Amino acid sequence: MSANSPTTGRPAPDARDLRADALLAGALLVGAIVSAGLSSVAQLYGDGQADLGWALLYAAALTAPLAVRRRFPCTVAVVVSVLYFVAVTFRIPEIYVGNIAVFIAIYTVGAWVADRRRAMLVRVLLIAGMFAWLLVTTFQAATAPTEGDFSRAGVFSPFVAFMLIQFLINGLFFGGAYYMGDRAYAAALERLALEERTAELEREREVTAAQAVALDRLRIARELHDVVAHHVSAMGVQAGAARSVLDRNPDAARSALAGVEASAREALGDLRHLLGTLRSPDDPTIDADGEVAASTVGLDALPALVERATQTGLPTTLTLLGDAVQVPAVVQVNLFRIAQEALTNARRHGGPDAAADVRLRYDPGSVELEVTNSGRVAPARPGGLGIVGMRERAASSGGTLEAGPRSRGGYLVRARIPVSGRSGPEEREDAAPVAGSRRPS
Repeated sequence: MSANSPTTGRPAPDARDLRADALLAGALLVGAIVSAGLSSVAQLYGDGQADLGWALLYAAALTAPLAVRRRFPCTVAVVVSVLYFVAVTFRIPEIYVGNIAVFIAIYTVGAWVADRRRAMLVRVLLIAGMFAWLLVTTFQAATAPTEGDFSRAGVFSPFVAFMLIQFLINGLFFGGAYYMGDRAYAAALERLALEERTAELEREREVTAAQAVALDRLRIARELHDVVAHHVSAMGVQAGAARSVLDRNPDAARSALAGVEASAREALGDLRHLLGTLRSPDDPTIDADGEVAASTVGLDALPALVERATQTGLPTTLTLLGDAVQVPAVVQVNLFRIAQEALTNARRHGGPDAAADVRLRYDPGSVELEVTNSGRVAPARPGGLGIVGMRERAASSGGTLEAGPRSRGGYLVRARIPVSGRSGPEEREDAAPVAGSRRPS
């Protein structure tokens, strides 16, 4: 726990606070000297007042402790109060700056002493001593000869009224110093707590911003991997086919190279669309959670994906099961990319005789995508990102993904994602298969 936490009191005064205290002490010293000189000339205590030299010495002794009032608040309060008592008792001609010094000293105890019990005891004892002194002087005045300025005739005489004013003024004086000191201490703790909370929020904001950047980088990397890997894999297969038949069947080679050209154009188009979406934060293809629906591909693009896989040497069929439901755009993108990556892996690792089947099943409250292939199973490569990316896509939509070899040969990828929606004829039409797919009745 830090030394500046609210539970251990306000922080110690800094250099700026100490400079301010020194300036305050200097200003009060000048004021006390002027007040002492004027009070001496005005004969504040009449003929019985002390010499001006004592007043000047008192002014210096009274104000000097205030230069360290925040470092030693209790000691300064006691010293200033005792000096004020001595000055009034021995009729030193200066009381006005003395009153200010006593107020500041008692206020400082309440505003700066971290031990609140000690702060209370010091102030209560000083105030009690001041009121005891006032009672003594009041008793002395009441029992003195009646040659004063105020008449004492009657129950509520002018003398009684004057004494009541003295008690009232002193009560307000010391009560104000006590209350304002406590309020200053409480305000300092509140300010410290606010500063700590602000610093904590700033740290949380930095962490959140860093996490957001990391998530954005992850989403961009996943999207680029899926787009590039699919098209480059297709181009590699088509280029290999063109090379193998270049001498004996030029027409087939030209057809394969045309496929390479088409795949390259599709890859550039997808990348251009993805980068354009990332540059436009207001693009409608970014959902409320910040997920990138950048490619604007969805489940209605599965037939074209299946047909393209067949054209690039991986015979693939598409099967739709159940009544189509409304599926969020981001979920559609993730399912499409999972299917794309699974077909890319099947084409890359399944061998020349591999075939694939894509099944999309609509269940109440969920949608399931299953991609299987009948080719050989390649060992997992260290650092491979395909399966990792598919799992991340499924998890980002609140779903699960299974991936692994099948017992009867080949490989299985199954993603299941919860959705909410109602079936409708328009969804069924959007999901209609194309030639080369089959749909059970």
